[in-house]
Amino acid sequence: MGAQRAALTPARPGMPVMLALSDVRYLPEHPDHHASIDAIAAEAFGPGRFTRAAERVREMARHAPGLSFVAEHGGAIIGSVRLTPIAIGDAPSLMLGPLAVRPAFKNRGVGKALMQRAATAAREAGENSIILVGDPPYYAPLGYRPLPRGSVIMPGPVDLARLLGLELIAGALAEVRGTVGARRD
Repeated sequence: MGAQRAALTPARPGMPVMLALSDVRYLPEHPDHHASIDAIAAEAFGPGRFTRAAERVREMARHAPGLSFVAEHGGAIIGSVRLTPIAIGDAPSLMLGPLAVRPAFKNRGVGKALMQRAATAAREAGENSIILVGDPPYYAPLGYRPLPRGSVIMPGPVDLARLLGLELIAGALAEVRGTVGARRD
């Protein structure tokens, strides 16, 4: 643990860790990563994360490990992204989240690289779309667009301006209507 902590400790408190993107490895999620993923999510979102509508979806359905990834630097997990199979009404889709990166590694492209890997894996797996609840300015450059108001109903309150979707197949979200729930494959 000492070597891992040293790799994550900035030279001065409050300063970001020096990071070359070539030093970051992106790996499929493995059960050994779960404790690190939980710690990163707690650090990024705090205890309030359990009250969010997106968390209610994750309680209904298990994430897909084959479509979920971690970022590793210096032997330590520094970020993660998960995709969870869902249904919007009867239409299959995926829910992205959480996407979390340790604060010392934020704004370095790690989150975007994780998202791109997850979207590529989902597309290659034949998935139609990905939805998420997040900040439009962050996700728009990755192709995420606001969903039509009222088309997708989350199992809890959500700011509709933050409900975004990415079509992996053109038109996949155009006619989708319904409540988000667990996918029944």
